[in-house]
Order: sequence, then structure tokens, then C-alpha cells
Amino acid sequence: MANKQRSARVERKTKETQIQVQWNLDGQGRSKIKLDIPFLEHMLTLFSAHGLFDMEIRAQGDLAVDQHHLVEDLGLTMGQALQRALGEKRSITRYGFSLLPMDETLLEIALDISGRPYLAYGLKLRQRRLAEFDTELVIEFLRAFVQASGITLHVTQKAGGNTHHVVEALFKGLGRALRIAVTRDTRVVGIPSTKGVL
Repeated sequence: MANKQRSARVERKTKETQIQVQWNLDGQGRSKIKLDIPFLEHMLTLFSAHGLFDMEIRAQGDLAVDQHHLVEDLGLTMGQALQRALGEKRSITRYGFSLLPMDETLLEIALDISGRPYLAYGLKLRQRRLAEFDTELVIEFLRAFVQASGITLHVTQKAGGNTHHVVEALFKGLGRALRIAVTRDTRVVGIPSTKGVL
């Protein structure tokens, strides 16, 4: 039972978006991602690879209106998938941390699978757009992901100016920090909290 893979499939359909997320926490970093936003597809591919998560994501939405609905709803759907894949959260490490360099950029990512959604966001993105992607939506994606998954997430930019490097370091670092947090620790019996619940 201890080696059973933890995975979840979540679908979200609204008048604005249609999203399917399949997430295996105990994977090898393989991904199939189709969003019609190539930059964000690339970032989520990096997230999957550095987290060693197997992910399949298919999403479409009213991109002719704006990217906001699709990006925010994707964060919500991924957050729900993470929460379901974790199940009762037994024997997880719970906390994760990454200090990730990307050339001149250095990002600190710290998170707690706490059951208490909270985002502390400290990125300074100089460019409004990267290719066709609206960088204002980075925080919207993270807010939605944190809210739906119930994690506490602190993102601190310690150095850097190139917007592409900052966003790329974010997704790589988030993957690596979450990979640590969801890892099972055989020494942890049950829920990793003195309260007995997360």
C-alpha cells in the first residue's frame, strides 16, 4: 500500500473554460500539456519535470477575450488535483523549500501543505508580456492554485531583473519545493501535525 501512486483527475467546465488535469505525484516528470498559451505550456512542462510529476493538462477558454479566465481556472483545477492526489496526507514531508538560481536571478520558494491557503508574493516583473503571455497573470495563477490546494506559499525574489528568468525560476523552484513537500517519509506516522489534521 505504501508504494501506491498518488494521482487525481479533475475536470472543470464553465461558460468560459474547459479544463482537464491528470496529476500523478509519484511520476518521472513526464507531461502532455495543451493550453493554446505556448509560454505557459513551457513553464508547466518545467514544473512537471523539476517536480518529477507526471501531468496531462488540456485546457481551452475564451482567449479571444482575455487570458485571465483560463489561467485562473487552470490554477484552481491544478490546486484541486493536488489536494485530491494527496488524499489524507499521511506520512508526507509537508514542508518544501527551493533556492533556485537562473543566471542573474535567484528565487526562494517555501511552502507548507498546511490546509491554510496563503500566498506571500514578492516577484518584480518588469515586462508586462512574454511573447503572448500576460505576466500579470502569474500572481492570479498562484492565488488560485494556493486557494484550491490549501497550501501556504512564500515566493521571494532575492535577485534578478530579466522577467523570463524570474518566471522560469518560479515554476522550476515551485516544482522542486513541492516535490520535497509531497515526498513520503517512512519515519512519519500518520498526519505530520501535532494537531492530527492538516
